[in-house]
Amino acid sequence: MLVIDVISVQPQMLRGFLEESIVARAVKKGACEIRIHNLRDYTHDRWRKVDDKPYGGGPGMLMMCGPWFEAVESCLDGSSAEGRRVIMTSPSGRRFDQRVAESLAGERHLVFMCGHYEGFDARIRTLATDELSIGDFVMTGGEIAAAAMVDSVVRLLPGVLGGGPAATASESFGRDGLLEAPQYTHPPVFRGMAVPPVLLSGDHVKIEAWRRSQAMKLTVSVRPDLAVSPGRR
Repeated sequence: MLVIDVISVQPQMLRGFLEESIVARAVKKGACEIRIHNLRDYTHDRWRKVDDKPYGGGPGMLMMCGPWFEAVESCLDGSSAEGRRVIMTSPSGRRFDQRVAESLAGERHLVFMCGHYEGFDARIRTLATDELSIGDFVMTGGEIAAAAMVDSVVRLLPGVLGGGPAATASESFGRDGLLEAPQYTHPPVFRGMAVPPVLLSGDHVKIEAWRRSQAMKLTVSVRPDLAVSPGRR
C-alpha cells in the first residue's frame, strides 16, 4: 500500500479534493493511505508562525525551516528510506508528467510539501528528494499542484481504475507517449455528425490501426513535441 502525506498551511483546501471520487475509492479499497497535515501543528509559539521576512530584504515572507523540518521528519519517522520520496512543489522544479507519475506510483511512501508565500527558505530544499512543477506559471500555494499530482499517481495504483492496466496504457501519454485517439459512443449520428464507420465495423485489427493513425495525427497537430519526444525515437 502506498502511503501519501501532504503537508500544508491550508489543509482544508486539500480535504475536499482528496476525500472524494477516485482518490477516496482508492483509499477505501486499501490501495493507498492519505494523511493531510497542518504545518502549523509543528510550531511552538502562540501565533503558530511558519513564515518570516527574508534576510537581505525583498517583498513578501518566506517559509521558515523549523516547522518544515519537524513536519517532514515526523512523517518519515519509522518509514524505510527505500521506496520513499519527498516532493517539494516549486515553480523552479522539474516538470511533472506521466512518466514521473508512473515512477511515484511505484514507491511505498510519498510526502508532498506545499509551498506558500514567497517560497521556502533554501535550506528546506535539503529535505526533498524531488522538486516538481505542474507548469510554467506561479500560484499562491502548492496545494493545487500537490492535489493534481496525488490524483495522477493514485489512479495508476493497481485495482483503482476499472479495466486493469489497459485502462491507463492506451490513454493520452500512455505506453506509446501519444495523445489518445478520438472516441465515440451512442448515438451513431448526432446533429449530422457521424461516428467513423470503422468503429462500427467490428474489425478490431482495422479499429486498432485507425486509432493508432488518429492518435498520431492528433499528437502531431496539437502536441508535435510529443511526436518527436526522446521516448519515441
